[in-house]
Amino acid sequence: MIQKSGIITICGRPNVGKSTLTNAFVGEKVAIVTNKPQTTRNRICGIKNRGECQFVFVDTPGLHRARTRLGDYMVHVVKESVADVDAVLLLVEPIPNVGEPEQQLIARIKTLGCPAVLAINKADTLEHKEKLLEVIQVYSAAHSFDEVVPISAKTGQGVKELLDVLEGYLPEGPQLFPEEMTSDQPERQMMAEIMREKLLLLLDKEIPHGTAVEITRFAERDDELVEVEATIYCEKNSHKGIIIGKGGAMLKKASTLARQDMEKFMGTKVFLKTWVKVKENWRDNPAAIQNFGYRKE
Repeated sequence: MIQKSGIITICGRPNVGKSTLTNAFVGEKVAIVTNKPQTTRNRICGIKNRGECQFVFVDTPGLHRARTRLGDYMVHVVKESVADVDAVLLLVEPIPNVGEPEQQLIARIKTLGCPAVLAINKADTLEHKEKLLEVIQVYSAAHSFDEVVPISAKTGQGVKELLDVLEGYLPEGPQLFPEEMTSDQPERQMMAEIMREKLLLLLDKEIPHGTAVEITRFAERDDELVEVEATIYCEKNSHKGIIIGKGGAMLKKASTLARQDMEKFMGTKVFLKTWVKVKENWRDNPAAIQNFGYRKE
């Protein structure tokens, strides 16, 4: 029976490993992961039950300099997600320098006065472990963190130890989510995110950041097959051609990879249909941003 539960925000610069860490905490994929910055656009909750504790991890977009209205929305999500939580986990790279995104987040943490844990990710990439001490020193000078834990979200090194530390900040209280839940994301939203992840993995440069995915049909049939219809929106006709690819090859590849992940997530067969449409400059169109599910709370 759950005796303690709490909300912990994971924040940091783009591409530092927040979604990978969220998935590692939960023990399954609840957030999409790519090697491209700004993969996460919405706030995503990953839920982990361990013994008498329920952790609710809030995975946020990376704090970056916004260039579009969608970027403004993502920065807003980060700042709001750091408020009203039981603890903040600042995830950083093993570099002995506090960058501008980290400075902004530390300033936010100071104003809130909530417990703050520093996790130094990618610690496994350091050849000389004394470099880790340099990183700890520069961050300790910037803020008096309650705990500092070196980890590797990718390999799982230090993740259990980090969970042990975070458990100390969970207040007594009932569970916040049902026991079987691992994410607060609706199934439709997860389907859209899985499709978008494959576009991010397969496409180069700016094109994938200018895509949005809308699930126009999601139906569970009597024979347990799930029908999913997805429309991919991009900002230019030239981008549409690249997404579809020669003879439809790129779209087929992305759709096949997405369908495989959708089937893993749903635990059943998925029949996926995809279309590509152009919606020019949608990232600067407030109505389009809201229609694609990016809404300020």
